[in-house]
Amino acid sequence: MKGGETMQGACGYGDLFKQGYGLETAALSTALFNNGLTCGACFEIMCVNDPQWCIPNAGTIKITATNFCPPNYSKPHDNWCNPPQKHFDLSMPMFMKLAAYRAGIISESLVFQASVGGVGDVSGAKIKGSKTAWLPMTKSWGQNWVTGTNLLGQTLSFQVTLSDGKMLQFDNVAPANWQFKQAFDGKTNF
Repeated sequence: MKGGETMQGACGYGDLFKQGYGLETAALSTALFNNGLTCGACFEIMCVNDPQWCIPNAGTIKITATNFCPPNYSKPHDNWCNPPQKHFDLSMPMFMKLAAYRAGIISESLVFQASVGGVGDVSGAKIKGSKTAWLPMTKSWGQNWVTGTNLLGQTLSFQVTLSDGKMLQFDNVAPANWQFKQAFDGKTNF
């Protein structure tokens, strides 16, 4: 786990502050990123068993996976994101809630992490306009899903299928007067 500035990136969430993520984000190493399937997953992280680096009684932080920490094969001492390492590249303020700034990187053996959202990876998505049937969406990258159908002027609903097969439906998420580059809250977490 390394303290960096993880604000936007491979998951395609754009301006994370406007979407409510703030600094509670992380870029994941190849082993955790899973080709973007882990985008949006939530993790609880704690620094344990190292009084030299861990802040005493710091407790845990909860972060959302929003980016990819790319491998760096050219630097043998900067390989935290290389496979098979399981690594979280945290924003500096989140890192400093767990460990002293001088730590820079906390060894995986000193970090306890758990997925707190259960299954959080989306394996399929559909969209329905108020004048259409359910239409399949295609993943373009990260957790960006697209359709080629013109749905302007229609109220939009969504169906999301998780990797465990569970399907969630979000009705009337966007009003008929929605515009491109707007964000809407489906009012349901999963």
